[in-house]
Amino acid sequence: MPSAEQTSSVYEERSGACPAPHDVRPTRRDRIAAAGSELIGGPAGHWALRGGNGRFTPVHVVALVAIGMFALGMVQKLPCYNWAWFRGTSSQYTHACYSDIPHLFVGRGFSEGLVPYFDRLPGDMEYLEYPVLTGVFMQVASWFSGVGGSSGQDRQQLYWMVNAGMLMICAVIIAVCVARTHRRRPWDALLVALAPALALTATINWDLLAVALTAAAMLMWSRGRALAFGILIGLATAAKLYPVLLLGPLLVLCWRAGKWREFTTAALGAAAAWLAVNLPVMLLAPEGWKKFYTFSQERGIDFGSFWLIITQRTGESIDVEKVNTYATLLMLLACAGIGLLVLTAPRRPRFAQVAFLVVAAFILTNKVYSPQYVLWLIPLAVLARPRWRDFLVWQACEVMYYLGIWMYLAYTTSPKHQGLPAEGYQLAIALHLLGTLYLCAVVVRDVLMPERDGVRQDGSDDPGGGVLDKAPDVFVLGAAHRLPGQAAAEAEEGPRVEWGASLGDGSGTGPQPSA
Repeated sequence: MPSAEQTSSVYEERSGACPAPHDVRPTRRDRIAAAGSELIGGPAGHWALRGGNGRFTPVHVVALVAIGMFALGMVQKLPCYNWAWFRGTSSQYTHACYSDIPHLFVGRGFSEGLVPYFDRLPGDMEYLEYPVLTGVFMQVASWFSGVGGSSGQDRQQLYWMVNAGMLMICAVIIAVCVARTHRRRPWDALLVALAPALALTATINWDLLAVALTAAAMLMWSRGRALAFGILIGLATAAKLYPVLLLGPLLVLCWRAGKWREFTTAALGAAAAWLAVNLPVMLLAPEGWKKFYTFSQERGIDFGSFWLIITQRTGESIDVEKVNTYATLLMLLACAGIGLLVLTAPRRPRFAQVAFLVVAAFILTNKVYSPQYVLWLIPLAVLARPRWRDFLVWQACEVMYYLGIWMYLAYTTSPKHQGLPAEGYQLAIALHLLGTLYLCAVVVRDVLMPERDGVRQDGSDDPGGGVLDKAPDVFVLGAAHRLPGQAAAEAEEGPRVEWGASLGDGSGTGPQPSA
């Protein structure tokens, strides 16, 4: 049962008695947020809620918190920064502070001035195995790190620091974009800024670049700017492959709402932006360009996946081609199920909800789960399910996985086997999988029972949906909720098509116009 304060808050928002633009406050609606606010003096008062003198808006606070948490994550890496990256292997695992960044500065030729994709690398990895925009990011950081006269360790440390500074900017962009995507819910972005998994994994790799571009794309879509969304998604896909998955949810949602022009604009913008980044390298250095794609296909079962649990428990390996086939089939089945959910839900799901489910399905079915992949889900999870309890449960599972993988690597690399054996690591993987599945389950429940969706409890439809927000349905599978003004909209746009709805006289089923 909602408290009297919550009921009063909802009434004020619906009645217009509280005209402030940012009047949805987690401390009034979420017990965990309210309890956590006691650490800083309790929920904000009347004048603070209205902005006071205007010096610190919610977006400012979110950005400052994001910087503070990112800095704490950098401090957590100090044992490795000072010595563990450069003295042996297992010490960086026992201190749980591993990062690819300093190692790849040397291992991918940046320390020697080799140009990514064009210059062949010594050893087994012939070319840089990252998408083009991430390679550009790495190259720019190396230019700032190429201080003459520095020793190898000094340059690796500097390279990590430069990358950390650039990635901090990405982290702030993510938090700010999430704060502004839902206009009346900027405080939800504190979940992004305070996420422990973000602080721990932000400087392991370069994933934050793609996450920042994706968060900016979500913001542009929420403002109805389909072309800007498409361009940013194309750039994000040029940095990491997963952002292209967001076009799938958008296709089904636009299908249900009849927004084909906006989807086409977004898809063409994404393709153009991706080509603009990739085409020069594709034409001038084709072997280097395709390394990322061939490496992804040839990579075997790796850390963090349920495939690894299967192989370790059974003692039998699975052929790479078979794993690729099985993983692809599972992903396609998951996407088909999500698409069916979108078209049959009693009310059209919010864009963030479906985007989260699709990216989560990719993570769950993939043959590898690096600890920094959690960054892909954090902003989507906050937009899809901004409930502190559920988010923190999931984050606790991810933190346990973060510790589990490093303790397992410490066990396998140290001569005395100090760390976590295979059975313990399998438990850590299971926690990660169960935590992600739990969050997926509550998001699906919100889709099937929209009255339980916290974002919609104040009367909103899809504040991050852009042209989808409050748009009438034109195609559904079965009966669907009719939004206010649906009849008037159908009079202008034509009747909605419902597949599977029975005829009024009970004579059969088939595509029939809604009543």
